[in-house]
Amino acid sequence: MTPFSFRAAVAGTALSLAALMSPVANSTADAATMKLASATINDVQHEWQKVFAAELDKLVGDAVTVEIYPASQLGPIPRMAEGVLLGTIEGFTTPTSFMTNVDPRFQAFDVPGLFRSPEDVDAAIHDPEYRDHLETMFLDKGLRVIGAIYNSPTVVFTLEPVTTLEAMKGLKIRTFASPMQVKPMELLGATPLPLALSEVVPALQSGGLDGLLVGMPILTAFKFYDIGKNITDLRFAEIVSVTLVNEDWFQAQPEDVQEAIIGAGRAAEESVFPWGVENVERTYGIWADNGGAVHNLSDEEQAKMEAEFAELAAQLVAADPAVQEEYDRLKALVDAGGGD
Repeated sequence: MTPFSFRAAVAGTALSLAALMSPVANSTADAATMKLASATINDVQHEWQKVFAAELDKLVGDAVTVEIYPASQLGPIPRMAEGVLLGTIEGFTTPTSFMTNVDPRFQAFDVPGLFRSPEDVDAAIHDPEYRDHLETMFLDKGLRVIGAIYNSPTVVFTLEPVTTLEAMKGLKIRTFASPMQVKPMELLGATPLPLALSEVVPALQSGGLDGLLVGMPILTAFKFYDIGKNITDLRFAEIVSVTLVNEDWFQAQPEDVQEAIIGAGRAAEESVFPWGVENVERTYGIWADNGGAVHNLSDEEQAKMEAEFAELAAQLVAADPAVQEEYDRLKALVDAGGGD
């Protein structure tokens, strides 16, 4: 497929005076290609990539050509994660859950009950001190965070209606590859199966899956309503997505380009946050318009599930001091912002 490509807009027939005077914009001989991969399309991850590319283009012009490859065009999630680690892919946008095998500290973002709203996520990941920490915390793995965004709440799509916790028992549920999703599903009596998004539809069609934990916008972007009509709105966690770049590639760029990449990432987040929140609400409408149903647990069962998940999460976090430290840091920011 042809990648989305963003190039500098030329006003009239000549480059602007600012571009002529910019050593970055005119270093075409040293121009870099930045491939940005993701498993999704037409969601907040994809939107962040498009806005980031436009923002970077304003700052460096032809010094960096950004190519966007959504919908697993560069392979399933494990291959994209491997690609950014090895440097064959410069950037990868993904929920934090899919990077926990690279560094367990990614689990801290997935703890059930930590974030109770989009605003909790936004306030924590954009606290100035924490943001500096976040961008560099995975450098020992060869990765730099250049983007962090609120994604969506966690829901469960099922082929058959699920309105009680009892109905979850025995179901084969695709999860993200994080203990914070795998273990809660086990607690409910379901069988968790961590799978790349590209593998989900064939597994549902073959009977290998009964449902999946997922962010709501993915269900409408990939038209899951053509496969099944049922969502149970568990909302026990808010999904956080990050864009990771290979640090060796980043360090190979001129200093001006490095600064522009960081600046473009932060600018894209400010633009995309309200878009992402509104998009989640839009997707509920799209789901209903296509015959989809949204189920909820009773208040009593929702409270029971959340209490059990909180106890389980505390045990999982405490098992790794590095995860505990990262969780405590995030929890303090949420609490300071008035989160529950």
